[in-house]
Amino acid sequence: MRERVLPAESAYLAHRKAAGPEDHTVPPVVEDLKKAAKAEGLWNLFLPAESGLTQLEYAPIAELSGWSLDLAPEAINGQAPDSGNMELLHLLGSDQQKRQWLAPLLAGEIRSAFAMTERDVASSDATNIATRIERHDDQYVINGRKWWTSGAMDPRCTFFIVMGKTDPTAPTHRQQTMVLVPRDTPGVTIVRDYPVFGHHDQHGHAEVFFTDAAVPVENVIGEEGGGFAAAQTRLGPGRIHHCMRALGAAERALALLIERAKNRVAFGSRLADLGTVQQQIAESRIEIDQARLLCHRASHVIDTHGNKAARDLVAMAKVAVPRAATRVIDRAIQVHGGAGVTDVTPLAAMYGWHRAMRLFDGPDEVHLRSIAKAELNRPPALLL
Repeated sequence: MRERVLPAESAYLAHRKAAGPEDHTVPPVVEDLKKAAKAEGLWNLFLPAESGLTQLEYAPIAELSGWSLDLAPEAINGQAPDSGNMELLHLLGSDQQKRQWLAPLLAGEIRSAFAMTERDVASSDATNIATRIERHDDQYVINGRKWWTSGAMDPRCTFFIVMGKTDPTAPTHRQQTMVLVPRDTPGVTIVRDYPVFGHHDQHGHAEVFFTDAAVPVENVIGEEGGGFAAAQTRLGPGRIHHCMRALGAAERALALLIERAKNRVAFGSRLADLGTVQQQIAESRIEIDQARLLCHRASHVIDTHGNKAARDLVAMAKVAVPRAATRVIDRAIQVHGGAGVTDVTPLAAMYGWHRAMRLFDGPDEVHLRSIAKAELNRPPALLL
């Protein structure tokens, strides 16, 4: 991170600026970093079957990658949405799917996208998904409109994993299916990219139309009707990995806050000597460490008892960590004054992404609801 990634940020940003905000070509430094990380064995660390690491062992690595979200996760091939797609194909993919799609993803040769969220329905409840996936003989025909399809704008993206309804008459949680759709399938139209707080990510968050897009039935992920369960399988580890990386962003923001406070003089004294700034630093340290402990506890339960047992802890982390990160980043912005809201520092972009994190992979309110349900269903505690 110190020797290669952080110094490469200026080259990455210079390429993006020269190309234009809505250009999605890959800055060459990204592939350079991938080669360097792969040569050092820092590759596919997110996937226990590849790395031998537990989730708890991976947590500090993911956190460090969160210091440079545009570069470091991809440098070690642990970037979203590819990491979630790789986990899904590893667990549920057929041998053919693993050879054709998983192997090049693991090698970092291609990228992918995940198409679940829809503009016209409340996708925080995945049973609302309206995209139709209908079987016609030996093909699935897909019709629907997706958005926030992360990764779709990247020129290296070669396929989508699409979630839609195959049987609206089935029980609620057996209506959905996931299928693998090559990007060049006729009927797949990428409409536009959506910025996050005005910032266009290199990999993009696209609106995509599927109009009579047909793929072989062999492209089903897992089984027909298993899409909802597959989504939970994919999103669980994905949520905790987002939390791990967000801790890194919070740590970087605090480091920037402290450096600024030590060196900025106002009204005759350093900002670091002001009680209000000292309180902001102390509150930030407390919140980051609290959030980290919750994230690590969730990771430990995943390792020892599985994703299902950790569901409530992951939900807690998904709420607590972005909240802590955005509070710390906001304090750092305030201490930096006008510089904090520009591209002179990385803080504005960091804030935008981690504020969006309170929506993607389930908004706070959905996770709070599931946490409350779990508490209400617990056996009564001893009342004193």
